[in-house]
Amino acid sequence: MRPSIRIAFVIIVLVAAVAVVIGDFVRSAAARRLREAILAELQPVALKNCALKRFGSANDGGYLMCENLIEPLDAAYSYGVGRNDDWGCELSRRYHVTVHQYDCFDPARPTCTGGAFVFHNECVGDQTGYRKSRFFDTLEDQIRRNGDTGRRLIIKMDIEGGEWDLLLAAPEDLLASIPQITMEMHGFDNPKIVEVLRKLKQNFYLVNLHFNNWSCTPKAAPLPAWAYQTHWVNKRIGVPNTAAPFPAPVSSLNAPDSPTSPDCQLHTTRSKH
Repeated sequence: MRPSIRIAFVIIVLVAAVAVVIGDFVRSAAARRLREAILAELQPVALKNCALKRFGSANDGGYLMCENLIEPLDAAYSYGVGRNDDWGCELSRRYHVTVHQYDCFDPARPTCTGGAFVFHNECVGDQTGYRKSRFFDTLEDQIRRNGDTGRRLIIKMDIEGGEWDLLLAAPEDLLASIPQITMEMHGFDNPKIVEVLRKLKQNFYLVNLHFNNWSCTPKAAPLPAWAYQTHWVNKRIGVPNTAAPFPAPVSSLNAPDSPTSPDCQLHTTRSKH
């Protein structure tokens, strides 16, 4: 190979290598900006009229909600239940309501002595139909089929990332009618996350944020983990406490999902409520 050709080849290789490095840097910077945007939307506010209480399990399966804003309650919806639904059982027994459970991945029927469960072997999604032999329907259709349209509902959701498409598709008036939604959210690299969080915040206050320590990872930084429990209170019933710190301090009622693993939370002051 002549020297001139050899030099040209080396230059081409170097230019290609530089292009790869620049491309990786640009993608990394864009991904970081997305995670920062997600964190910017996940800023809980303190409410004057919210008395937080933990419902369900002591660790994984427990969720914080505004206890004094639950009643009157007509029904509860538990999405993603697996073999255990301590949250639904406590709600049903305490408030004497039916809990509609939805899970098409684990057909186990959780039981609740003294409570009323109706199990639906289907999942919730952004459209109606089968996906690889599993049936999905929309939040709006499921509530309508149960005769609960316009009734006072509370929703718990843990559907492993399916929440983003579902919530994007959910009608605005339906979301605006729900007093409280408690939900584990999943992911840090999907632009839909920011869109959904902003959509929710049109009708809801985010009043609790707790990261699931099963999912701690530095890859999600500045988020400490890729899964996070959130509680949303409708702006029709929540009254912001403008004198309280913002973002609201982490409640001491939160607990590690795995009691035997190190926790990972944002570095904020813990409150006693």
